[in-house]
Amino acid sequence: MKLFKWIYGIALVLLIAFPFYWVAISSFKLPDQILQADFWPKEWTLQHYNELINATPYLTNLRNSLFVSFGTMIITTALVVPASYAIYRMEFKGRKFFYYLILATFIFPTMLLLVPVYNLMSGVNLIDNLWSLIIINVTFAAPFATWLMSGFFKSIPPSLDESAAVDGAGQLRILFQIILPLIAPGLATIAVYSFVVSWTEFAFASVLISSEANQVLTVGMNQIMGQYTVRWGWTTAGGMLTVIPVLIFFGIVGKYFVRGLTEGSIK
Repeated sequence: MKLFKWIYGIALVLLIAFPFYWVAISSFKLPDQILQADFWPKEWTLQHYNELINATPYLTNLRNSLFVSFGTMIITTALVVPASYAIYRMEFKGRKFFYYLILATFIFPTMLLLVPVYNLMSGVNLIDNLWSLIIINVTFAAPFATWLMSGFFKSIPPSLDESAAVDGAGQLRILFQIILPLIAPGLATIAVYSFVVSWTEFAFASVLISSEANQVLTVGMNQIMGQYTVRWGWTTAGGMLTVIPVLIFFGIVGKYFVRGLTEGSIK
């Protein structure tokens, strides 16, 4: 039984890791070797990385994606924390209505909103503006992030709020000095979630952005691949460089993210 578990675990890891490994080694192969079934480059080269950086707007796309993703993460966190505190810790008329309204946002497929969102952004002159992507990404990330925070707020005894209120602390002081330090894993969870949602979003980025100067990585990489032929060298090199910022960010807050998912699911 134990041997079967080991075999199953190794097979699962290989199934998940192999595509990433294949992209990584292919990015270092010579152009005529990429499509060959070689598990190791016969000759290593940085040709694809040099061409990607010098012959394409990859760095511009990267800068735009970082701006949109970090902007989405910061604004989402700033909105979700007080909203979650109000819904899960405060008593007011209509609280359950807002809670169910948040859940109702998951019913509608986002693709149905492409045309209405385009008309809305056009009406406020935000077409071909990175802020339009930040706004729409926050709109999609905030409801789920607010729902995700319920487990963290419910894990904190209400008696802490009551004790602080008896000592004269107001709602804002209770939130920032008492609650926030206790839900740090939750903050990391919604930060990583909103960052990844923005980093990987393609549909609205391809519709709302028209100029090459404002394109993000998902759209830029799609154009690099080409319509009739695929530049496999540029594609694999771009894939590797695109993953690096996410790995760095996850490496910084990853332990809090994993802890946050665990705590938020059991409490």
